[in-house]
Amino acid sequence: MSTLNRREFMAISAGAGIAASSLLLSQKLVADDAWALVVIKNGSPAQLVRQAINTLGGMSRFVKKGQTVLIKPNIGWDRLPEQAANTNPEEVAEVVKMCKKAGAKRVRVLDRTCNQARRCYKRSGIEAASKKAGAQVRYIVKSRFETVRIPGGELVKSWPFYRDALEADVFINMPIAKDHSISRVTLGFKNIMGIIGGDRGQIHKDFMTKIVDLNLAIKPTLTIIDAYRILLRNGPSGGNLADVAVKKIVIAGTDPVAVDSYAMGLFDIDPTKIEYLRKATQRGLGQMDLSKVKMKVVDLSA
Repeated sequence: MSTLNRREFMAISAGAGIAASSLLLSQKLVADDAWALVVIKNGSPAQLVRQAINTLGGMSRFVKKGQTVLIKPNIGWDRLPEQAANTNPEEVAEVVKMCKKAGAKRVRVLDRTCNQARRCYKRSGIEAASKKAGAQVRYIVKSRFETVRIPGGELVKSWPFYRDALEADVFINMPIAKDHSISRVTLGFKNIMGIIGGDRGQIHKDFMTKIVDLNLAIKPTLTIIDAYRILLRNGPSGGNLADVAVKKIVIAGTDPVAVDSYAMGLFDIDPTKIEYLRKATQRGLGQMDLSKVKMKVVDLSA
């Protein structure tokens, strides 16, 4: 059983004493001088993602030459992009390209699907688009789950996570914004369920606490929410185009709580009313109060 998550392992491996202190200070200065949350509106899917990452400081802020990257979109459903049940394939492909251009040694794309994996990967358009952009697209293999201790977990003390996510130098979380019967909306925090093993149904009981526990174990380097199309009703699988709204928005940032909090507004939901966001803020995972977040909104049509 692993006792360290990816970010903890990297921090320990970075060094000790003065060298480590200097590294942490350097990282803090970069973080203090950069946007924590950006919202890009009114462009093509690829344009929105490209502008979001560039506004955050460029992909080289997150991906260094020779690093490995794991991109985790939502590929859970046997649906077409127009049905807004999975992450937009053009956005995923653009992120792959930007990671490769930044010097990534390897970029992998995967998800633990709900419907049959091969159909989900194909009909979502993500498999073909990601491969064309230069990614390794993998199906989930049960043997690659590793149980991780979660010392700060309130209800979940340990859980199996996919090794590719634990071992990657950079983890990019790419959910689509859509309706969900349990969490009201599924965004970045819930998208983490696509890299966990075990009986995911157990997480649905006391969901608002357990989803925060899981997010203590693995923290994304970057969260990018696809809101080019959003699913307003009958999520998470949808299917009816009448339930889809075209918003042409991408929300991205280094603060996963802030990113999810902003996205709640797309559904006219007050984030302070969402228990997992309150708990995540209280437990130090990010900031729910957007007035305290360094944020920039860009309208490409202006």
